Amino acid sequence: MTPGRSFFLFLSRNGALRHWMESSSLGQRLSSRFVAGEHLHQALAVCRRIQSQGIAATLDHLGENVTRIEEASASRDECLLALQRLKEAGLEDNVSIKLSQFGIDLDEDICRRNVGQVVRAAAAQGGFVRIDMESSEYTGRTLRLVTDLHAQHGGTGAVIQAYLHRSEKDVEMLCGKEIRVRLCKGAYLEPPSVAFEKKEEVDRNFVLLMKKLLVEGAYPAIATHDESIIQEALRFVAAGKIPADRFEFQMLYGIRRDLQRRLAKGGYRVRLYVPYGKAWYPYFMRRLAERPANALFLIRNLLR
Repeated sequence: MTPGRSFFLFLSRNGALRHWMESSSLGQRLSSRFVAGEHLHQALAVCRRIQSQGIAATLDHLGENVTRIEEASASRDECLLALQRLKEAGLEDNVSIKLSQFGIDLDEDICRRNVGQVVRAAAAQGGFVRIDMESSEYTGRTLRLVTDLHAQHGGTGAVIQAYLHRSEKDVEMLCGKEIRVRLCKGAYLEPPSVAFEKKEEVDRNFVLLMKKLLVEGAYPAIATHDESIIQEALRFVAAGKIPADRFEFQMLYGIRRDLQRRLAKGGYRVRLYVPYGKAWYPYFMRRLAERPANALFLIRNLLR
């Protein structure tokens, strides 16, 4: 792991810095590159704008590791409201959630009930819920919940992180159950016993899993900004004559806008992960950790 990535991941857990950043106007200016706003109506405006460009969205109300049951219930209610507002606005009702935001650290049964309500509501209106993956301590519990809810209601997808050693077996399991997978590289600090340490190892595993998903998966999402990997995906689908409507590329709001537009104009499906909310600091710092050059970009724009 590079020193820059380690540094930003360390900062992502700094409570004092988080409080200052989330409550200061400077912090909000910095985060606006990657966060659609603090409120739902701001996020919906972003979704409308990118839809007009031929790009879809998955909406995520930020917040993780809640410490009270009431906070978990509030997260559930916000997500239910987001699904309703998306449908009313004529936008695709597609949301992403984190289990630590829905109370899994407090009471797993309550978390399951909270997430179950969201999945049922989405299924009733033809929507989709992607359950995000967090650090490796959540992986097993997350996949068990995803598979259970998918069996009951459908319309539920998982996220697989290519840097985890276990991910190939998890991909095979999810493909066998026809559960939609978003494949990403991974953005948490993990020990070498659990995750690959070198970028080339992570990239190699990403490409391996990507090809398996493109052949065997149920409408996989290839979530990366790495242009060399995207080019490899395009070569692979062309050689295998895999139709463009069998998969999609996913990227983060505010990152590689040029690449997003280029893929969409090329006839490929593109979806942006559009986060909003007041608890944006951990998400923001992980974006800087993934590509520390983003920090220089933000500083230059701030000074300008």
